[in-house]
Amino acid sequence: MTPLDMSAPSSDDIVQPFQIDSSHLRGRLVRVGPMLEEILSKHDYPEPVATLLGETITLAITLAGALKYEGIFTLQTKGDGPISLMVADVTSTGDVRGYAQFNAERLASADIAAVAPVPALLGSGYLAFTVDQGEHTERYQGIVELTGDTLSECVQHYFRQSEQLDTGIKVAVSRASALGDGAGNGELAWRGGALMLQRLPEDQIQQTLGSDVADDWRRAMVLMGTCSDAELVDPKLPPNDLLYRLFHEDGVRVYAPMALQAACRCSRERVTNVLRSLPRDEVSELKVDGKVEVTCEFCNSTYTFDDAQLEQIYD
Repeated sequence: MTPLDMSAPSSDDIVQPFQIDSSHLRGRLVRVGPMLEEILSKHDYPEPVATLLGETITLAITLAGALKYEGIFTLQTKGDGPISLMVADVTSTGDVRGYAQFNAERLASADIAAVAPVPALLGSGYLAFTVDQGEHTERYQGIVELTGDTLSECVQHYFRQSEQLDTGIKVAVSRASALGDGAGNGELAWRGGALMLQRLPEDQIQQTLGSDVADDWRRAMVLMGTCSDAELVDPKLPPNDLLYRLFHEDGVRVYAPMALQAACRCSRERVTNVLRSLPRDEVSELKVDGKVEVTCEFCNSTYTFDDAQLEQIYD
């Protein structure tokens, strides 16, 4: 654990863990820029879809940063709205990817301006958290109904209902000037940011901190509430500067940050193994102009197999 370094340069694509000294509350600040732009630009998503998928990716990174695991953390939404499915996963080494499925006609007729994002775009459905640490380990999964106007509210509902943990989350995603000058100069790029605070159940905290934990929590939530969406995504505002701006009166210190990168796990070898597992006649039915094409839903990469290559797969 290191003191807050006010001279640290501006950083993107990181998870910055921190602690508020006066209350021992733990938190994470997530800042994503080029990584988020790379993932979202792989697809021609309409802006409402890209924005909500960006929030899903940013939330997945934030939640994964709270866990100790060796493998893959996945955040998934499934509903009956115009956006039927969103998936974002984060490996323990910081590789991130995500994609969305949506109905263009239903999206065009959705009343996005008058209805909150989750009811308007996702409808009724569920939010699922999965931690997969590979074979020989038990996979953990938590599922909760989509209850709330925003994804942040749905996640907070999950922690209240399933984990009995007080959790505060603030997420922002926008497509703005990569220069952050507020004047619209420079190319537009997707950026995201998130702030998360958690506390243990009171009976565990009071043993060491006394009876003022409820007041400390309320104060921390008030301070977090003063953070604007613009501050969360501002490329000119270093993460440590933002933390100091919010919590310096209560003492804030940071841990070593974790780097993030956009990375898909698809490969020609993996696609080959999938095709080999399918009956040969089913694969033949997938041919278009004598070739089988398989496109990764995450990164949009396409793998093509002609007759000779298919023969090699089954030989």
